[in-house]
Amino acid sequence: MKVTLTDKGATVDAHDLGPLLGLTPAEVPEKMRAGEITSQSEEGRDEDAGRIRLTFWYAGQRVRLICDSTGTVLKTTRIRSAN
Repeated sequence: MKVTLTDKGATVDAHDLGPLLGLTPAEVPEKMRAGEITSQSEEGRDEDAGRIRLTFWYAGQRVRLICDSTGTVLKTTRIRSAN
């Protein structure tokens, strides 16, 4: 999986994100527009410099992607969450 990184932020293809959230790719944009999927992007510091952490919350679950500076996903986690 690859994340597209630009000056305006990170983009994850709905075909990659949807299954991680238990959704079809077509559902991802509509749920994001409705505010049902929320997200956060963080840049690594110190020993994590050059990495980016993307977190998505939807329906009591959290999906986190750790990417390198080229957008290659190094680690993916999915857990049930209170958010």
